[in-house]
Amino acid sequence: MSIYVDIHVLQTVPPSCVNRDDTGSPKTAVYGGTRRARVSSQAWKHAMRGDFRKIFATEELGVRSLKVAALVADEIAAIDSTMSEKSRNKKAAEALKAAGIGTKSTKDDDLEKTDALFFMSNKQAKEIAKLVCDGEEDKNAYKKALKDNPSVDIALFGRMAASDPTLNYDAAAQVAHAISTHTIQNEYDYFTAVDDLQDNDNAGAGHLGTVEFNSSTLYRYANVNVSELAKTLDGVSDAADVVRKYVETFVRSMPTGKENTFANRTFPDAIYVTVRNDQPVNLCGAFEKPVRASEEGYVAESENKLVEYAGKVYDNFAAKPLAAFCVGDKLADIAKKMTFPELLERLEAYLREQKTAEA
Repeated sequence: MSIYVDIHVLQTVPPSCVNRDDTGSPKTAVYGGTRRARVSSQAWKHAMRGDFRKIFATEELGVRSLKVAALVADEIAAIDSTMSEKSRNKKAAEALKAAGIGTKSTKDDDLEKTDALFFMSNKQAKEIAKLVCDGEEDKNAYKKALKDNPSVDIALFGRMAASDPTLNYDAAAQVAHAISTHTIQNEYDYFTAVDDLQDNDNAGAGHLGTVEFNSSTLYRYANVNVSELAKTLDGVSDAADVVRKYVETFVRSMPTGKENTFANRTFPDAIYVTVRNDQPVNLCGAFEKPVRASEEGYVAESENKLVEYAGKVYDNFAAKPLAAFCVGDKLADIAKKMTFPELLERLEAYLREQKTAEA
């Protein structure tokens, strides 16, 4: 039996441009026949991985880069400081090739880069470095080192190695594109920059420009397959603790696009977390018909719509959650109301109880 944790968040964001498209405009999507504000899952996962560094130990995390050979080379240097930099770089590239990861030389320096971005845990880099320093020649040993000891972020978000699929990891977590619960229209801010050393008799601006923005109440959703996560992290990290930190990071994180221009960091207005044993359930259908503004704005009606839609889904298609926790007055009809720190504690405790019951 699999255990899933669903995270539903309603969050009002003031004028902002947290996630831009190729033209510099805030990303949008058509949903329910109307234009909605959108923040891509990639942008939010990137923000989460940045916040992971504040909440997880370094050895529990990984690095995604074309320069993972440099990570291995640094670990080699930590073991054998007498080895030259050129030799370290060469042996690091050879070790990755032995493990099945293609590399190519660059014109800039002696350090080779991988053919594509590769996700490597810090523990894996250390193990490969140990094999190099021990003079290991068995390619299977290097491949095993690159497969064992996955980092928390690799287990959550997955890893793909096109050159060797046996090194792949399936993601235990999913993050949806956030969309506004209501229709939006992007707006433009016309701005000027003043030249501080400009002559007093010159009234012109030193620079003119425009920036596109919008404001919205977002519905954000993510989930995690706790059973799959525990299987991947077996003996490496505690799954219940990782899920708690994953939920905390998802709720608190925010992509950083134009943040200095708009100072748009906010806390969520409502949080609804459930534990299920059938499948993850995204409740975005609550907002297929866009919420209309009232004297109370969008948040209150968005909460009402979420509660109403969740009830319909549970009655008609899926069993009610095994457990449900919430932050927000209007969600108290479908979950136990509490503060966010209490929610995290209760969720972790419940997952540990489930693990004990299964054992």
